[in-house]
Amino acid sequence: MKKFVSAAFLVGLIMVAASAVSAANQKNTGCGLGSLVMQGNDGLLFQVLAVTTNGTFGNQTFGITSGTLNCDKPNRFASREQINHYVADNMDNLANDIAKGQGEYLNTLAVLMEVPEGTRANFYATLQSNFSRIYTSAEVKSIDVLTNIETLM
Repeated sequence: MKKFVSAAFLVGLIMVAASAVSAANQKNTGCGLGSLVMQGNDGLLFQVLAVTTNGTFGNQTFGITSGTLNCDKPNRFASREQINHYVADNMDNLANDIAKGQGEYLNTLAVLMEVPEGTRANFYATLQSNFSRIYTSAEVKSIDVLTNIETLM
C-alpha cells in the first residue's frame, strides 16, 4: 500500500510539472501581490503560487479599490444596481428634493452618481427644471426615473 501511495504521488508531481510546461503564457491569476511577485513566470505552478499568495495575504481587494498591485481601479464607486435600489427605495423623497432643487436625497443621488461637487448646483437645477421629464406620471417606475435623469446628464 505504501508503494502505491508513493507511486501515485510521483505520478501526480509529474503531471503537475507537465501541466506547468504546457500551460505557459496563461494569465489567470488576476491582480494582486501574487501577480507582481510571479510576474514574468508562466505556467500552472506559478499561477497557483500567485493565486495562493493573493489569498494568503488578502490583498486583491485593497489593490482593486486603490488601483495598485497590478489592479485597475473601477471607474465608478457605486454600481448601477446600487443606484437603482436607492432610487427605488426613495422615489417620493427624491421627487420632493428634485422639485425643490435641493435636499439630502438629491445630494445622496449626486454622490452615488459621482457628480463632481463643483457641478452639483447645476445638476440640481437641471433636474429641477426638468422635473416633468423625470417623473413623467404618478405611476412612473424607478428605473425610468433613473434613465430619464441619465438622459439629462
